[in-house]
Amino acid sequence: MRISIYFCNFVPGVRHSDRAPLIHTDMSIINDGRAVCTKCGQDNIIKVYKSINVADSPDLKDKVKDGSLFLWECPHCGQVNLAKYDTLYHDPARKLMVWMVQDDNISETQMQAIANHTRAMGGYTLRLVDNMGGLMEKVLINDAGLDDVVIEMCKFVTKMEMAGKMEKSAAATFMGTPFHFYRIRGEGDDRLITFMYPSDGTMKGVDIGYNVYEDCTGIVERNPHIKPGSGFERIDASWLNSIMK
Repeated sequence: MRISIYFCNFVPGVRHSDRAPLIHTDMSIINDGRAVCTKCGQDNIIKVYKSINVADSPDLKDKVKDGSLFLWECPHCGQVNLAKYDTLYHDPARKLMVWMVQDDNISETQMQAIANHTRAMGGYTLRLVDNMGGLMEKVLINDAGLDDVVIEMCKFVTKMEMAGKMEKSAAATFMGTPFHFYRIRGEGDDRLITFMYPSDGTMKGVDIGYNVYEDCTGIVERNPHIKPGSGFERIDASWLNSIMK
């Protein structure tokens, strides 16, 4: 495995605001919502994207991928805040739906109804995430033409290799470090996949060769119990750990 480490500045997240129920998958639904600035405490009215359909609103896709869709600037003090609400992301062309739910307060009936609808159309990937970073990652992975289950296996394998070079106590801690898909670059067998992870107040990057992805694809294919269900599934490190036990 080819691994290279590099650094970039770490920008802490800001938080807060409204959440809203979700009702549509075939169009973008944009409402007004209340948000309180984390710096000055002033109430503000911001845009809340209850549903994001990138066929209906293609300009929203890049804003989801870079996270800017969920940032708002307080007109009173200039503080940039992170809006917190639920939303359903839908990319019909790539047959991807990602439901971002900030807590566990979700309508199982509605979720099942949407899952049944997409199942009838065939070929959909349905995912459940609980934060903006999770949504960004799922969209980035899908746009790169990669499988998020295989990517989670790649993260696990990469962390195991890196932890194997550490002392035991440090290795145990490192295995709990969250890895995030950042990008894939290059051509053919020379392609590199980059993961980012926090370390000592900065974000570090680790590159793995595409051969690692191919090897992990084989692992997933040889172990059908790793395959997620057909509904909205939460595919992350915790899910994989539960499968690997």
